[in-house]
Amino acid sequence: MKPKYFLSSFLLVQILFLQIIPFFPERVEQFYSNGLYPMIAKFSRIVFGTIPFSVGDFIYFIVIFLILIWFWNNRKSWKQAWKNNILSILSFVSVFYFLFHILWAFNYYRQPLFEKMTIKKEYSDADLLTFTKKLITKTNEVQAQITKNNSLKVVFPYSQEQVFEMNLNGYKNLSNQYPYFTYSHLSTKKSILSLPLAYMGFGGYLNPFTNEAQVNDLGPMYSFPMTTNHEMAHQMGYASESECNFIGFLASVKNDNLYFQYSGYSMALRYCLSNWQVRNEKVFKQLLKTVHTGILKNYKESDTFWKQYETPIETGFHAFYDNFLKLNQQKDGIEGYSKFVNLMVNYYKNDNRL
Repeated sequence: MKPKYFLSSFLLVQILFLQIIPFFPERVEQFYSNGLYPMIAKFSRIVFGTIPFSVGDFIYFIVIFLILIWFWNNRKSWKQAWKNNILSILSFVSVFYFLFHILWAFNYYRQPLFEKMTIKKEYSDADLLTFTKKLITKTNEVQAQITKNNSLKVVFPYSQEQVFEMNLNGYKNLSNQYPYFTYSHLSTKKSILSLPLAYMGFGGYLNPFTNEAQVNDLGPMYSFPMTTNHEMAHQMGYASESECNFIGFLASVKNDNLYFQYSGYSMALRYCLSNWQVRNEKVFKQLLKTVHTGILKNYKESDTFWKQYETPIETGFHAFYDNFLKLNQQKDGIEGYSKFVNLMVNYYKNDNRL
């Protein structure tokens, strides 16, 4: 059988296989997420981690360039050689699809984190209100410790390179309690695509082919540690956006450094406040009055940053990414980012102190 026919047929096999494995999350957890994947991830981070620039971004540039060249070279013979061209495209998609899943994306089908950590999924308004009030108190406390003034926003004193290194402390402390959150071989990079990411409305992404955590380096620094920790959670094999927000939050607040704790607490508080804004506007306004002015100034800093990049491109890309997530076992789509409130509320109901 010719390679093109084989690879095209293999694509169909892959698609069928992915219809079956969602029924076996424990097997995926055992053999892939806790078996094959950690070895692949470790190897990738050792190879690419010490390279100062984003190898994955360059690979994307090269692949896109080669694809454009291929289409240009075949533009005149498309009608005559349509069958061969279609087989070439299917072969490329088949290889891409295989690498995407074997190198990272099978993690979409692993056991949910709430089962692994025995955390409940549901919570009441009363639970959320209690947690939000505690979170406001804690965030206010950390902000005041840093600034010595309730009305001053937190100004981050560290560089982005320092954040990458210092985030390891939070994961080290977290892994002492939960060994499966152990992180090794740092491979976090400032993305070459930071400007496009800003226009698309994203703070970062994981390159599944090189296992590099790509972080948008244009955004406000106070949220940078939490954003980076989120991408590092993806590197460890957690595909769900809500789970990575939750893990990133824990790694931030368990860091020994107050600025990193503030990054986690302030970002988590914003999600809770946004939740209340949708649920009950009156309660939202009451809660907002108890938040230090300095924290609200940091939120304003974020709003100002993202508003300058608001275009139809962001709306279109969010719609695309929403459908992408839903196709990959994340039924909440892009709303999954905020679903980590469920995990936080119930985690801290289990006698875990803020």
